Amino acid sequence: MKFTILPVAVIAASTLFSCVSQKKYDELQNKFNSAYSENQGCQTELAVAKAKLANFESNQGQYENTVQSERNQIKQLQEQLKNCINGGTKNVSELVKEINESNKYIKHLVNAKSKSDSLNMVLTNNLTRSLSSEETKDVDVKVLKGVVYISLADNMLYKSGSYEISPAAGETLSKIAKIINDYRDYDVLIEGNTDNVPISKPNIRNNWDLSALRASSVVQALQNQYGVDPKRMTAGGRGEFNPLTTNATPDGKSKNRRTQIIILPKLDQFMDLIGQAPKN
Repeated sequence: MKFTILPVAVIAASTLFSCVSQKKYDELQNKFNSAYSENQGCQTELAVAKAKLANFESNQGQYENTVQSERNQIKQLQEQLKNCINGGTKNVSELVKEINESNKYIKHLVNAKSKSDSLNMVLTNNLTRSLSSEETKDVDVKVLKGVVYISLADNMLYKSGSYEISPAAGETLSKIAKIINDYRDYDVLIEGNTDNVPISKPNIRNNWDLSALRASSVVQALQNQYGVDPKRMTAGGRGEFNPLTTNATPDGKSKNRRTQIIILPKLDQFMDLIGQAPKN
């Protein structure tokens, strides 16, 4: 779309100059200028359109290359998947077997935990059934891994720095004797514990002595006053070396000063208790 009107326009202008008025000439000149400007604009638009077309054709080539590359990659993945499906049956079977074995082991652990919890419940119920609800408030009974721990604070049993049992401790020890005598075939360990405050008396050299003497006093009281068979009992002291908590506070020291009565079922008793544990 290219115009060649300039020579014609010049001739026409010369003719018109002699034949038309100035007003008519000016009108024709304006039309010429307008047509010329429009022609220049069309030329510019044409150049821009050609540049866009060339750019599009270049990009189209790049897009076609990218699409082809993606198609090739998809084809490779399909081949890999096919090989995996055809040749990986054995690996999948082995994986399924491992998963099943893991599930079995997890189920075994869950059942063992449930059995242990049931055993602890049976043991606690059996060993505290001799006590009323009021009596159990004064006696702390815990079962850990099938072993019964009865813990008594030292201020319940003795005077400070002494291993002599106080008269007020008789009622508590009678409750303990009920539990012990209710299961005559169980072994009993009486274990004394102290805080870390040193002690020095003519007949007590240190906390080892104090803890052992306190345990011995409880054993003899259970034997002589409440008829517990001495062959079943063992007295031992652990001094300050088995604390429940820190000795840095008065409350911590109070908790560490204690006497533990540990009731130990023998193997055959454990088997009987396991038989009593609920199935579910």
